[in-house]
Amino acid sequence: MLHLPTLRVTGRQVCADMAYTHAVPKAQPAGHTVALGVDWGLNTLLSAGALRLQKDGRITALGAGGQFRAAGVLAKQHRLRRLSERLHAKDDQYLRLIGGRPDEHLEAKHEALRAEIRHVSDRRSHLNSALAWAAARWTVDQAIAAKASVIYVEDLRSMEAKGMGRTRNTRLSQQVRGKITDRIRHLAAETGIAVVTVPARNTSKHCPQCLTPLQHRKAPDKPTTVGWKWAICPNTGGCGWQGDRDNGAWRRIAARGLTHQATTVTDKASGQMVIRAVVDKLETTAVVTPTKTSRRDRSKTGPTRHKPPRPAPRRRRAPSPTRPHSQAGKRPEGHAPTDRRLPRAAHRHQGVNTTSTPTTGHRPRGAALGAGFHLHAHASPPQWETIPETQSDTGSLS
Repeated sequence: MLHLPTLRVTGRQVCADMAYTHAVPKAQPAGHTVALGVDWGLNTLLSAGALRLQKDGRITALGAGGQFRAAGVLAKQHRLRRLSERLHAKDDQYLRLIGGRPDEHLEAKHEALRAEIRHVSDRRSHLNSALAWAAARWTVDQAIAAKASVIYVEDLRSMEAKGMGRTRNTRLSQQVRGKITDRIRHLAAETGIAVVTVPARNTSKHCPQCLTPLQHRKAPDKPTTVGWKWAICPNTGGCGWQGDRDNGAWRRIAARGLTHQATTVTDKASGQMVIRAVVDKLETTAVVTPTKTSRRDRSKTGPTRHKPPRPAPRRRRAPSPTRPHSQAGKRPEGHAPTDRRLPRAAHRHQGVNTTSTPTTGHRPRGAALGAGFHLHAHASPPQWETIPETQSDTGSLS
């Protein structure tokens, strides 16, 4: 459905913005069997994976999930943030120096500094917008690939930037999580995928398979990296799950959403689908059942079995044709004699039987000599003469 255009003047041209709307499937709050869980991280911006709700009530994982890493963009964002802080500090210093006394020299410098602050602010805004669109597009593509009908994300209001140190609090408050969620809702509405926020309580603390409190430690593949990214379930009797804490978090988020989808409501103020609270009775069923693999144990239990060497290729039983009287023809029976050396070209530009050698650039040794198997390629001699037909006593083709 087309709407009335909007006219705007850009330079010496008049542009018409033609708006239109198209029908999309309506997102449902419940009745989902495949869900995508999304977990937020500080260094790894997004971790997502899909779960399936079986008919018997079991929840199984569809693959190992994926991560959206934007370390380079986040590092540039932090550099711009530090630059903006220094510029604002200089701006405060200029205000103190001026102090109500007009000074043309200081005011000119102050105006240039204000222009630089606006430029840095625009760069940060554009960078955050591009990052939000890229992360949202990746999340919706993951849901489409897994054929999920709902995306469960953490409730951002529970993530407060308090009590984590000055640097970490600033990084958390400067994140673009709110923009990413809005972009996810915008892109998911086009394909009819529902976006529901769930409470983020204990998503990284409990095991996704047995709800046992996890033990966090350094990652085994990065023993020198500071942090507690690796989670191990102490319940070795029936579970023993271990993995990245972000991978366990998106499993907990998706499982909690699938089991609490009957409690999904629409917020009247924002019009968004939310799950307001965690029900203990439903939370006990929000566990991921490990899938059984059919891989057999291939660990080595003894010495390697000896394999006989590869047999020699079978030689041709039929004898070769006899050599014709002329120069041209098929290869004679047997190998080339080894008592004499192969003829070599006397000059760099060879005859019609060999490939010509370029006079510029790289000059291979074999091409300069005019002979050799691997060092140079030789063409077959021209078939200008007719090969006489000879009779063979053995009956082979001539």
